[in-house]
Amino acid sequence: MSAAINKIGFIGIGNMGWHMAANLVKAGFDVSVFDADPMRADEFCAKHKAAAPSLAELALCEVIVCMLPTGPIVRSALLEAEQGAFINNARAGTIVIDMSSSEPTGTRELCAILKEKNITLIDAPVSGAVPRATIATLTIMIGGDDAAVIETVKPVLMAMGNRLFETGGSGCGHAAKALNNYLGATAFAATSEAVQIAKRFGLDPHTLVDILNVSTGKSFISEVVMKEHVLEEKYASGFKLGLLAKDVKIAEGLGQAVKLDAPLLRLVNERWALACERIGYDADNTEAYKGWQDDL
Repeated sequence: MSAAINKIGFIGIGNMGWHMAANLVKAGFDVSVFDADPMRADEFCAKHKAAAPSLAELALCEVIVCMLPTGPIVRSALLEAEQGAFINNARAGTIVIDMSSSEPTGTRELCAILKEKNITLIDAPVSGAVPRATIATLTIMIGGDDAAVIETVKPVLMAMGNRLFETGGSGCGHAAKALNNYLGATAFAATSEAVQIAKRFGLDPHTLVDILNVSTGKSFISEVVMKEHVLEEKYASGFKLGLLAKDVKIAEGLGQAVKLDAPLLRLVNERWALACERIGYDADNTEAYKGWQDDL
């Protein structure tokens, strides 16, 4: 563990955040947690011997990690919650690591606001979902304007992941996460269509997926997701449909921000928005398959 960092505040003890914060405790950091659900924070503390102070007290930690559903919620937690408890109590030199899936342009705006208080924001979203969060093997995409601060927080990040990528300036980590999830969402949508067409034609979907996995149609979706979660109807990948739809929308917004015409991205965004509307935000993302099956 880095001698420079000891006290870490963790905001957001959800499905991912619980395991990530637990791994920080296991790594020897002094961890305090805060969650919108105080009972969940208390439960975490009872199990992992952490503390659950007020947001104002948590703001005094050297490093604050945010693992929240959206960028606006991150912004609210840091600037608005409890009458601005964090921003009004954080000390100069505090480092905030936003590991949520936030909008890259919003990240740059928040970075500028925090910089006025001499607080450094690093964006470090993750890939790997709950299984890899549990065993601290997440892929972490790091964006930030201060290379020295990034080096300082690497021991914190390495307690939660084993693949760290420095992506560039502020917001670049969040951009990488959104673009990765857009491609994953595209592969899932395309594979779902292929499987549904195969079923209607009389081609066994399991056979088709076996063929894909030794042919040019192979992807993470065909190898890992399609048989286990869709064809076997488990629908339990551990990542909400609404969150993936949100990430695709972030990617589309990023394309607009850089003034790039991306027609496929627009279409994929529409497909996931439709699935979310039909199946529900809290459904597993693999259940999108059911939301599209009547469209062909």
